Amino acid sequence: MNHPAAPASIMRAALPAGLLDALQRLYGERLSVAEAVRAHHGRDESAFVPHLPDAVVFAEQTSEVSETLRLCNQYQIPVIPFGVGSSLEGHILALHGGVSIDLSRMNRILSIDPEDLIATVEPGVTRKQLNEALRDTGLFFPIDPGADASLGGMCATRASGTNAVRYGSMRENVLGLKVVLADGRVIPTGTRARKSSAGYDLTRLFVGSEGTLGVITEATVRLHPQPEAVSAASCSFPSMVDAVKAVIQTIQLGVPIARVEFVDALAVRSLNRHSHLNLKEAPQLFFEFHGTPSGVEEQVQTVAQIAADHHGESFEWASRPEDRSRLWTARHNAYFAMLQLKPGCRAITTDVCVPISRLAECIAGTEHDLASSPLPCPIVGHVGDGNFHVAILVDPAKPEEYEEAERLNHLIVRRALALGGTCTGEHGVGLHKIGFMREEHGEDALDVMRAIKHALDPANLLNPGKMFSLQRETS
Repeated sequence: MNHPAAPASIMRAALPAGLLDALQRLYGERLSVAEAVRAHHGRDESAFVPHLPDAVVFAEQTSEVSETLRLCNQYQIPVIPFGVGSSLEGHILALHGGVSIDLSRMNRILSIDPEDLIATVEPGVTRKQLNEALRDTGLFFPIDPGADASLGGMCATRASGTNAVRYGSMRENVLGLKVVLADGRVIPTGTRARKSSAGYDLTRLFVGSEGTLGVITEATVRLHPQPEAVSAASCSFPSMVDAVKAVIQTIQLGVPIARVEFVDALAVRSLNRHSHLNLKEAPQLFFEFHGTPSGVEEQVQTVAQIAADHHGESFEWASRPEDRSRLWTARHNAYFAMLQLKPGCRAITTDVCVPISRLAECIAGTEHDLASSPLPCPIVGHVGDGNFHVAILVDPAKPEEYEEAERLNHLIVRRALALGGTCTGEHGVGLHKIGFMREEHGEDALDVMRAIKHALDPANLLNPGKMFSLQRETS
């Protein structure tokens, strides 16, 4: 059964023989038209039905990506960049067929410069791989989406994660890129300097472009000193609003908390089952504090008092590394834990983000909407920066459940937009959020985006059908 928001399959001709011959010469055994390989590259973690590419190539260097795009531009064939396939929004679906460029073999860490607090990596390097390489440097890379995503994919979707409240998202942590354009040209963006006023900020243009403007083949990212002291805790609350109000006060008081994650009672149940925890099945906050030993202790005391003022109880501290790792591993595995609440289900995920002052209102309204639904809808969120997710669990064989999930999704997004927020705080637009782009930005702003897309990809060959409609709505 098709997800109701998924476009119908698009009729297309097979790849031209000339293109296949050229790709065969370029890639040899690293070109595949096998159905199993194409199927792997034609679906992600979203609830959309697969849309397979016509061929998959496994690039190992920028020159191969450049030649592939030049050839596909010559033959007018779509190109879809592929990292590890962990998207939740349908980013990698080959709606028009074409060629999927798998960048996972471009996984070299090109340089680590501790004195400048930067590293340069190829797009297939994953966040865990980079942090493992940094282990003995006293530095780390803080952006941590739940999956072990590739850095290229994280740049493309402007990813975030649990550390964003203190360290920011990919937007703040990418200094420069190497990008292959639709016609095969290769351009650098940014420099190794920490700031620049020279011309348009092309780095920020491509960070978040979701493969629609170019293919990222290198990224220079900021690194951060590993904190001298780290402490984590979990704390339960009688209601979601109590927990969120505690977070709001913590942020407004300027406590430099590193992580603060929200998990509702249903999500706690899933974590307990999946990760063998014994958390109280009530709304929970997970905290982490970074700094000097005295600074961390001061933060802990302040937040403990704030939590108590909002009826928080059962503080459980995790100061040993193995205990912190267990807590955060459970949080990072929350998506797969929640899927087990309804065996065989798929998840329609929301990703709204609102100003921190409106977060309690948004959560309370969402809780009210979900209470009347028959679907399981656990909630987790990076509430320190106003971002939370509802995993609406649906039976793929029941179209009425998809319809109910989309009804809830629309209510949640429209409330967030009315409160000055966004339809997606970190997952990106992909396919699922296209329908909200006009409401969030307006047609005039979308016209500017269309103009940029047309200037860099006039034939609409780069990941076509994603992010926004190329046609202006008149109603």
